[in-house]
Amino acid sequence: MPAHGHDEDAQAQAGLDEKHSLEAAQSPTTIVDGEDVDRRSIKLQRPQDDKPRTSSTNTLNLQNTVVVDWDGPDDPKNPKNWPKSRKWAATLIVALFTFVSPVASAMIAPGSQQVADEFGITSNVVLDMITSIFVLGFAIGPLFMGPLSELYGRSRVVQLGNAFFLVWNFACGFAQNQTQIIIFRFFAGIGGSAPLTIGGAVIGDTFHPEERGRAIAMYALGPMIGPAAGPVIGAWIAARVSWRWVGRISGFSMQSYLDIVSRNPQFWSTTIFDVAVQAVGLFLLQETFAPVLLERKAQKLAQSARTDAEKGTGKVFTTIYENESRSWKYIIQTALIRPFVMFVREPILQYLGVYMAFIYGIFYLFITTMPDIFTINYHESIGIMGLNYLALGLGMVFASWFNSRTMDKIYMYFKGRNQGIGEPEYRVPTIVPASIFFPAGIFITGWAAQAHVHWFVVDLGIFFVGASMILAFQAIQIYIVDVFTLYAASGIASVSCLRSFCGFGFPLFAEAMFDSLGYGKGCSILGCVAIVIGCPAPWILWFYGRRIRSGSKFARKAVT
Repeated sequence: MPAHGHDEDAQAQAGLDEKHSLEAAQSPTTIVDGEDVDRRSIKLQRPQDDKPRTSSTNTLNLQNTVVVDWDGPDDPKNPKNWPKSRKWAATLIVALFTFVSPVASAMIAPGSQQVADEFGITSNVVLDMITSIFVLGFAIGPLFMGPLSELYGRSRVVQLGNAFFLVWNFACGFAQNQTQIIIFRFFAGIGGSAPLTIGGAVIGDTFHPEERGRAIAMYALGPMIGPAAGPVIGAWIAARVSWRWVGRISGFSMQSYLDIVSRNPQFWSTTIFDVAVQAVGLFLLQETFAPVLLERKAQKLAQSARTDAEKGTGKVFTTIYENESRSWKYIIQTALIRPFVMFVREPILQYLGVYMAFIYGIFYLFITTMPDIFTINYHESIGIMGLNYLALGLGMVFASWFNSRTMDKIYMYFKGRNQGIGEPEYRVPTIVPASIFFPAGIFITGWAAQAHVHWFVVDLGIFFVGASMILAFQAIQIYIVDVFTLYAASGIASVSCLRSFCGFGFPLFAEAMFDSLGYGKGCSILGCVAIVIGCPAPWILWFYGRRIRSGSKFARKAVT
């Protein structure tokens, strides 16, 4: 501190500031749960001293501890400062990863009867489970993938998870009985959940809050449209070749492909495409998680210091983020239980998780029920029946386009009215039309199918269901990212688990319900539940969201 004359108060304050700065440097810097880490970074870049003790790499260097931070607020290595082209490249690559596994999850639905005939399956519950067991893997995987990405980085976990999916999805094409195909698809779902869990966190890593609406709209289109596009492709594959092709086109070299096809004409379909995506990701998917990037920077500085004995004697390099332990004991006791802890302690995650779970359950209920509606009620072939899934996909595309045009504008509008302070609740308005059109679509689909009216009316209801799902899911996902920025992956994992359990369970009772009540009454029950759960959601978040999250342990205290 510079001298302040003989003013005793100023001297006392200077000594106190010096003491605080020294203590901060001598102990490892940690992040308090819920702290706004972006603001924390800026605060550390401006020490209380009039003469900041910073090096050329903007590190706080006192005594034996060097706390590594970004090189100023405009550091180009900070993912939030990347050029737009680089940010969008990361978004599109993650979107490709999130497209593949949802396609595989639903692609087998139109060919399920072929599977039943080949393996002698007579139970409709078991047959539906072959489709929905993949989604059960989506429930288990995020509990590991989300926390691990917060320890080891986004890119590494996405790549390894996708490789795990690739192996088991390819194995599905060689299944010899119902037990094998159920087990193989379950493990494929676990691996395929990695990009679904981490993708939203990548958006939070790279985009500022006012930019995330369009990014989420583009990214989330992959995981949502995948289950709609899969049955369209799968229907024609099943009609022309075999259900085994459904699993095999996702990840193999061309030479291996030719070798196997020469021995077995029924080679598999999602594997080839996934290998191409994996190859692109290996070269273009870059790390985006700030704590991991700064840790790498600290390691480079430490290595450089070790080569210079005079410079490196006794120096300890750390980052502005807490250096979380990489031990398995820590991973099991803390990181892997974080999604459970967040779900138990965060009322926002509980309510949004139930709402998302119900929507997702209805979504997969429709996917597994549509073949019966259109082949039995409307006497369509498997191939033509598959085209009705386009209504689901078109609804999703339309809603995603709508969100990309409006979500950020709505956010900026309310932010401007709030003296330039953004709030996560400014994502809520797009949930309002979703809460209306979702039950409307369920009612239209059920009663139109019950009355055997023109197939277009059934597809119109399905269109509304698909559009509403995207409107709600994208708003909720970006809301979670805005609220739990540092722990976004764990927050998304906590709601994804419950969501995927419903995606697995709903198809199992669908046929029994519709056989007993008919499509009209059965969908009326589901529509009424959608009204009870969904219609209050945007108003609860809008009026009480800030108050609820103010007591959160994991939420950010401010969003700018």
